[in-house]
Parts: sequence; C-alpha cells; structure tokens
Amino acid sequence: MFKQFLSKLPRKSSKSDNVDSASNLSANCSASSGNSVQRSNSVNPASGRSPSVKRMSSAVFPASVVAGIEPLLSFKDVPNAEKQNLFISKLNLCCVVFDFNDSNKNAVEKDLKRQTLIELVDFVATGSARFSEQMIAGVCKMAAVNLFRVFPPNYRSNTPGAETEEEEPMFDPAWSHLQIVYDLLLRVVASSTLDAKVAKKYVDHSFILRLLELFDSEDPRERDCLKTILHRIYGKFMVHRPFIRKAVSNIFYRFVFETERHNGIAELLEIFGSVISGFALPLKEEHKMFLCRALIPLHKPKSVGSFLQPLTFCVTQFIEKDPKLASTVIRGLLKYWPVTNSQKEVMFLGELEEVLEATNMAEFQKCMVPLFRRISSCLNSSHFQVAERALFLWNNDHIVSLIAQNRQVILSLIFPALESNTRNHWNQAVLNLTLNVRKMFLEMDEVLFQTCQSKFEEEEAKLKAAEEKRKLMWERLESVAGYRPVAGNTAVLVTPVPIASPMIVAGLN
Repeated sequence: MFKQFLSKLPRKSSKSDNVDSASNLSANCSASSGNSVQRSNSVNPASGRSPSVKRMSSAVFPASVVAGIEPLLSFKDVPNAEKQNLFISKLNLCCVVFDFNDSNKNAVEKDLKRQTLIELVDFVATGSARFSEQMIAGVCKMAAVNLFRVFPPNYRSNTPGAETEEEEPMFDPAWSHLQIVYDLLLRVVASSTLDAKVAKKYVDHSFILRLLELFDSEDPRERDCLKTILHRIYGKFMVHRPFIRKAVSNIFYRFVFETERHNGIAELLEIFGSVISGFALPLKEEHKMFLCRALIPLHKPKSVGSFLQPLTFCVTQFIEKDPKLASTVIRGLLKYWPVTNSQKEVMFLGELEEVLEATNMAEFQKCMVPLFRRISSCLNSSHFQVAERALFLWNNDHIVSLIAQNRQVILSLIFPALESNTRNHWNQAVLNLTLNVRKMFLEMDEVLFQTCQSKFEEEEAKLKAAEEKRKLMWERLESVAGYRPVAGNTAVLVTPVPIASPMIVAGLN
C-alpha cells in the first residue's frame, strides 16, 4: 500500500523532499479509506523557523474540514495556527489499519504509523490544544477505525471457564498500535479543554455500544484500558449515564441467562463499584432494580469466582447506601446458593460474611431463619472447607452479636448440626471449631443450651424408636412372604427365609 512512498523514503534529504514523501503517504492513506485527496501544487513560503507547508483537501472528515497539512511534519515545525490542521492530517494518516499476524509485513509503514500516534499523544499531553469539533470528530473516527473490530470465533474459549480455571491470556498482536490509540482516546476524553456538549455528538450511543463490545476482548491489557476510558466517559458525559447503565445491564443479562461467556464482567463491575458509591440518596428505583435484576443473578454462573470480588464490592456498596437492601441481598444469595459445587459454596460463605458485616438487626431478623437453615447444612458438609468456612462466621464479632441477640431462634436451628459434627465429622479442624462454637453458646446461655440438648436427645430417641419399629415391620413382612407359597405374579425374595411359625402368622393376622 505504501510501496511508492517507501521507494522515496528520505535518507537525510532536504525538508522539501520530506514534504513530497508525506504527500504520497497521505494520498495512500486516504485512498485506503475510500476517499480521494486532491493536493494543491502551491507551496506557501515559510519563515526560517518553519518549513514549507503543502495543503490538501480531505473527504475523510466532515465537510467543514477543508484543509490539512502534510502529516509527516512535526508539530514544532509549524506555526500555532496550523497545528489543528496538522493534528487532523496525522489522524487521517493513522486511519490505515495493518495486519499484525505477519510481523514482517509492512514493517516500515507500521513503525511510521506508531511514531505518528506517539506524536499525537504527546501533542495532546501538552495540554495546549483546544479541541475543535473537527478535531473531536477526527479522533473518534480514527479510534473507531482502529479499535472497533469483530473478534474471530476462535478468539474465545470454547468452554465456559470454571471459577478456578486459570487459562493463559491471549495478547493481541496489534497491541503496539492499539495501546497508543487507547492512550490518545483517554487523554482526549479526560482533557479539561474538551467541550462535552460538542463531543457528545461523536461520543454517542453507537460509539459507546461499540466500545462496550470490546470488553469481550481476551487481552487483559485492552480490557484495562477500556475500563479507564469508559469510567472517564461516564464521568464526563452526564447525558449518557442512564444509557451506559442500561447497556451494561443488558450485557449482564445476556451473560447470565444466555451465554455464560464474557471476558470483561470483572472490569465492568469494577467500573460500577465506583459508580454505585456515587449514587445520590435516596436511591432511585432504577438503581434498586439494577441490584435485583443484574447484580444478584450474577451469582448464578459457574465462572462467578473470576469476578466475585468486584461483585461483592458492588453489593456491599448498595447495602451501605440503603441498609434495607440487606435482606434482599441475603435472600438473593440463598436463591442462587450452590448445592453441588463446594468451591463455589466456600466463596458464597465468604461473601455472606461481608454482607452480614454491613447488615443491621432489623434486616437480619427478616431472613435469619432460612439463612441459618442453609448455614446448618453447611456445618454438616462432608467437604471440610465448607464446614470450616461456615464455622469461621463465629469469628466475626458483629455476626456473633447478631446471633447472640437472636439465640433463641438460631441455636435451635443449628444445634443438631453441631451435635452431629462433634460425634461424626472426620476432620479434626472442623471438630475443634465445632467444640468452640458449642462452648460459646453454652457460655452465652446455659439454660437455652441445655434445653436444646434435651430436645435434641428426645428427637433422637424418637427417631431411633421409629427406625426400630420400621426394621421390625420389614422383618415381619419378610417372614410372611417366605411362609406363603409362590403363585402367579407374586414377588419372591432372592434370599430364602425360614418359614415363620403359625404363632407369628397368627399374631400378624
């Protein structure tokens, strides 16, 4: 694409040769975008401080942009009045996209584009530029051409990742260019000289949606850049905030209820962690619906371990904003509680502790019965990590305080599990922790403890009597079945049973 230009690359040639070479490069760049470029043959005489400047008309940007400067010139070599046009010309040059799957292909052109991108970043970093509408349009155009792309089908893993699965991240070979484009976009969006009222015409809903699609990139470096840029856009463009929240909610819905595959859930949650902390009080109904319909169902996927930490932070931020949401969150956790995945269950218990840490007494009492029924089953888990993590809840002073004030209800729910552990659990650490919890309850309320123990022993005696009765009944039935002759479709016992005496038969009748 740049063959003609490469054949004329200057080797310490004069500045006029530089300008001619730049003209060829700009023409090729515009042609690759499907736009024709007409360059004037007139050369403006320059002062001794700056070289000669050629002008060209451009069809890449809006019609209001009528002139541009040859892009290979340096910003320091043109007067201030021409720097805006040079900025646009360099953006035009960077609209050419290269194939990075072959590192040897177009190596010189790639390096030239990279140097041009660095010049653009340095120019914006000086803070001297005031962004005109044409400059904003050019930045968005160049960013869209370079960044917005569809990931190939084999770009994603074919199987949804488990919470403990650690796959090698995939790195985009074009990152040497993409990184600088992201840096430029970030600096422009974060610039104090950017007029949000003008920029919102180009950083519009379509641009934001395409940006959100890139969060599915498997390159963690790209997702990290996107996280910072989207957060800046959310802060800069207030008019777009409801749309961004709705668009991210839709990503969560699709992930939870359809695909269970997305690489950027953690980064999106990290953004919303700070967004939620900035919500005004009282919380809008829209925000509460986001918690109930988007955040809580995110506990359902198998891969929740990869984004549980930012998810827990978002949830606890909601509770700190509105303590009345604590019972809603706890019931949501119970709804999606894992029953066949021990590692996920351990993670849920860890999150539950953080939620309970922010829960007040009134909300705790609303859900303590179903909550401690679930904790009771965790105490009896044969997986020692689950039982151990559940017992660690009693190491938290706030949770112990909540339990102590509601011990009449809670102890009766978990006492059977504690007794079962002391008698039957195979793990010594679980056994020791269980004994500590029993001792804690005994010291807390000895009368209640003795009452629960008596009730447990009574229930145990009843169950044992019922089991004996059931066993005796089956023995009698087996005896009767062995005495009666086999006829027709009568079921027979595999193991022959001695014939029962007439007295036993008479007793059954």
